[in-house]
Amino acid sequence: MASLLWFWLCLCFLLDPSTADDKRTYIVQMNHHLKPTSYLTHHDWYADSLQSLASTTTPDAILYSYTTAYHGFSASLDLEQVEALRQSDSVLGVYEDTLYQLHTTRTPEFLGIQDELGLWTGQQLNAPAHDVIIGVLDTGVWPESRSFDDAGMPAVPSRWRGQCEEGEDFKPTVCNKKLIGARKFSKGFRLAAGVISKEKDSPRDQDGHGTHTSTTAAGSQVANASLFGFASGTARGMAVHARVATYKVCWKTGCFGSDILAGMDRAISDGVDVLSMSLGGGSAPYYRDTIAIGAFKAMEMGVFVSCSAGNSGPAKTSLANVAPWIMTVGAGTLDRDFPAYAILGNGKRATGVSLYSGKGMGDKPVELVYFTGNSSNLCLSGSLQPEAVRGKVVFCDRGVNPRVEKGQVVKEAGGIGMILGNTAESGEELVADSHLLPAVAVGRKTGDEIREYLKTEANPMALLRFGGTVLGVKPSPVVAAFSSRGPNMVTPQILKPDVIGPGVNILAGWSEGIGPTGLETDTRKTQFNIMSGTSMSCPHISGLAALLKAAHPGWSPSAIKSALMTTAYTLDNTRSPLRDAAGGQPSTPWAHGAGHVDPHKAISPGLVYDISTEEYIAFVCSLGYDIKQVQAVVNRPNMTACTKRLGDPGRLNYPSFSVLFGKSRVVRYTRQLTNVGAAGSVYNVEAEAPQGVEVRVKPKQLVFKNVGDRMRYTVTFVSQRQQRGGSGDAFGSITWKNAENQVRSPVAFGWERFA
Repeated sequence: MASLLWFWLCLCFLLDPSTADDKRTYIVQMNHHLKPTSYLTHHDWYADSLQSLASTTTPDAILYSYTTAYHGFSASLDLEQVEALRQSDSVLGVYEDTLYQLHTTRTPEFLGIQDELGLWTGQQLNAPAHDVIIGVLDTGVWPESRSFDDAGMPAVPSRWRGQCEEGEDFKPTVCNKKLIGARKFSKGFRLAAGVISKEKDSPRDQDGHGTHTSTTAAGSQVANASLFGFASGTARGMAVHARVATYKVCWKTGCFGSDILAGMDRAISDGVDVLSMSLGGGSAPYYRDTIAIGAFKAMEMGVFVSCSAGNSGPAKTSLANVAPWIMTVGAGTLDRDFPAYAILGNGKRATGVSLYSGKGMGDKPVELVYFTGNSSNLCLSGSLQPEAVRGKVVFCDRGVNPRVEKGQVVKEAGGIGMILGNTAESGEELVADSHLLPAVAVGRKTGDEIREYLKTEANPMALLRFGGTVLGVKPSPVVAAFSSRGPNMVTPQILKPDVIGPGVNILAGWSEGIGPTGLETDTRKTQFNIMSGTSMSCPHISGLAALLKAAHPGWSPSAIKSALMTTAYTLDNTRSPLRDAAGGQPSTPWAHGAGHVDPHKAISPGLVYDISTEEYIAFVCSLGYDIKQVQAVVNRPNMTACTKRLGDPGRLNYPSFSVLFGKSRVVRYTRQLTNVGAAGSVYNVEAEAPQGVEVRVKPKQLVFKNVGDRMRYTVTFVSQRQQRGGSGDAFGSITWKNAENQVRSPVAFGWERFA
């Protein structure tokens, strides 16, 4: 998969202003309350408004009209039209269309939910799990996948308003009581791509990513599943009894904001309970972030929104999807591995990973080569000379081009094997791939040892061996090096990511329209594939949110998020602090947020940090936006002013803390906890603080007489020093405890520079 299925594309090529008569796609946000009564629909008003700007505008110039997640439309406009729209009192904003990128047999056991009903031991199940609907915005769906088997499922809930759309090679009859909806949104993509794309206009998944994410979230149980024998067992999603509706908004060149917004708009209207989106772009103010705006409306309507954090780690401040009303999900490893070995000519055995399933390279060592000039060390396309490679094993450095593509380059040059060595950027992280030739991926330290062997040995040799599947790997989980990191650059007072979930070497359903590597030369077909990325961890949390929704149908999206965050764990299976694959050092909340999700504890968290829509509006009002920008985010176009502000965005009733010390050495926040456990529950606080910081919590004990009671506490953070030179992040925690529950909030500390 190209860089973990993230689609990289030159936006200047797709949106070249010299093409399409200097027109580009824009999303126009309207103050929909100003619609004149003479227009029957908002679409009629939008179309007439656009027609009045230029006589050359055709009636079908509007790509989409948005009515739920957003109020407005998207259209192809020139700069004069854009400026004219921006001068209108009816227009809140005009934004150029944005290109976003796409960011299991073992995970149920790893998470402790191999028996889904076991989650509710001692709990009353208040709603059937099959009443919960997960909407997945991605690359579509392969409906024939066995993971969409609906045997034993009752009729589709009557509240469902979605449908299975007909398309090329896609009949509405392929949907069933499991896969209850499939739609496509391609107008923004096709306007940008023009004649470049020959993709079928259909909800069918020709990429594999969408089928993988949707079956991870809620796939039915499938016995004897594997990828060519790897990870064999019974495959199933997190919420095996939930329904799935898919919305194809991503195509081979990426995912355009206009299409994503249309998909969110329709999904909310259709009646989904959970929105799962394994895609994203960079950080931007919320009023310019279509995903954040659509997610705000979803939250307001009771829909839980889960998004991938991004695959730009281990760099700091690399997160996407950081709005507080979104569950931002990072990635960790499982306790399963796919060992492979490179036996060197000096007798040393280097251990790595691989999903290679072919006949191998034989029993005799062959020459090992490594080229360091003209980017040939990266095994880029065209960089290897066949006369120097033929019949040999090639050592390639990881980076720049996709891992599986490097193997293809070696194979096309005549090589018979590859060792893929990590560099400093990916550290000791090992991601297995289904290579087209015998190949072993090794970590940085092992890679450096092999590089040294190549330098010092006159006749370096290597033999590659493959070890299948092993379980019980320690330590695990480990935070993936590729998982994007905080701090949150949009609102530093909100700690992101929120949690991590399984995202490395995940087995789930796959499209039979493409090979497991995604390469055009890969003609293999498989019903399941193993992939890695925050794209894989996101649907795990989406499925777990569906389980919590079934157990607690009255909980708000923020209550579900709080339950998953405050019960997350920060110790691995060796009882040591979570480690970071990038360098092997202990991980921090910038990488793992509150920790790794624990569904058994989340189902009964004791206390939750709940947040109302009005409090989120007060949060947005505290960000320094003008009223039009606030209106753009909160979907309240009739607002004329902010009636309430939090003052400091960090005062939001969030389940975690991000404390910024500036000229003041004291930061004080008040939080409110809601009792969702037993009546008469008593909690005592325990605060953990780094050296140089004092944490005071008042009161130190909370007594909840009744279920549903709310109680406040105030925490004061005091820095012992006025300034730390802008460096030296530090971390702590605040935990409310009793005999049954531990409600833990991570705390990140930062120091701002000032004159």
